[in-house]
Amino acid sequence: MDRRKFVSALGLGLGGLALAGCEQKDCPPVEGQAAAGAEPEKKKPEQQTYEWKMVTTWPKNYPGLGAGANRFAKRVEEMSAGRIKIKVYGAKELVPAFEVFDAVRQGSAEMGHGAAYYWKGKHPAAPFFTAVPFGLTAQEMNGWLHHGGGQKLWDDLYAQFNLKPFACGNTGTQMAGWFNKEINSVEDLKGLKMRMPGLAGEVLGKVGATPVQLPGAEVFTSMQTGAIDAADWVGPYNDLTFGLHRVAEYYYYPGWQEPGPTLELTINKTVWDSLPADLQAIIRYAAQSENQDMLDEYTAQNNAALQELVNKHGVKLRRLPDDVLKALKEASDEVIEALVADNSEARKVYESYRRFRDQSVEYMAVAEQSYMNVRSELAKG
Repeated sequence: MDRRKFVSALGLGLGGLALAGCEQKDCPPVEGQAAAGAEPEKKKPEQQTYEWKMVTTWPKNYPGLGAGANRFAKRVEEMSAGRIKIKVYGAKELVPAFEVFDAVRQGSAEMGHGAAYYWKGKHPAAPFFTAVPFGLTAQEMNGWLHHGGGQKLWDDLYAQFNLKPFACGNTGTQMAGWFNKEINSVEDLKGLKMRMPGLAGEVLGKVGATPVQLPGAEVFTSMQTGAIDAADWVGPYNDLTFGLHRVAEYYYYPGWQEPGPTLELTINKTVWDSLPADLQAIIRYAAQSENQDMLDEYTAQNNAALQELVNKHGVKLRRLPDDVLKALKEASDEVIEALVADNSEARKVYESYRRFRDQSVEYMAVAEQSYMNVRSELAKG
């Protein structure tokens, strides 16, 4: 037999045997063909998509605070492959700054971004989830919320208002504020009209000042017109953006009133509960990511901004005198004790917060605080 004919016949014979074998057992389909008797692949059902509104207490696209809300929304859309799209509104675009809580609770917007201490009038425990005077730093707040029982307390508190909260940003330890005169003693605070939110405003009232509640967008004009004599906003990064160095001469530290202010993401709980688990996870981890990212941003930007304020604009940087800080601490203890005295839920939150703070003070004394002190001393030569 011709060799080529022999090889061809052999191949056909083997192929026939293979096909015969496949009649007795399962064989893989030939590429490009469906297996005999197999059903065509079913198309996955379309997944539901969501278009949400987020209202914020910050000016539209404001550096740090507003940008953080925008970054969060972008992350959620990317991580969900477009299944959740969030439109972010600045203060007054959809609702005024101090109406964010109610707008989300009532469902006018699905989400909000702000600070819990604005809602003290809703519940006396709310400020503990942003900042209290002489309280936890950003690092400590994250520890308490995520690993110290704080999140569970927050969830329970906000569930009463049909809200689900998450930490979603932190500006780090703030400055004590801008003043039009030097503060040399507690007497210099008496009669002073100062923009100061949260419990710190009540503390100022205890030492003779007059606290004023204002959204951030109104701080510059109020200082410029003399409606207020001093103002706490955030820190060098944001204060430079607002131009507060043009309406005040003295810049004081440390930020006793907000040592580690946590910003909150609130979600209408009815909406949250209706989400599939994978989208809930995306929102949870996007918030956690932004919580850290914002702190990183402020840590980097505050450094350069403070140098510019002092060296370029001639701002007079001052430390609050020890006797002023002592008076503020004593007033703070009184304000917090009065806050929780008649509310068992606020007392429960405070006890958890205080236990964590007391434990952290002992550790930080031999860890971060000790190291920072040594580093400062060595830097002086």
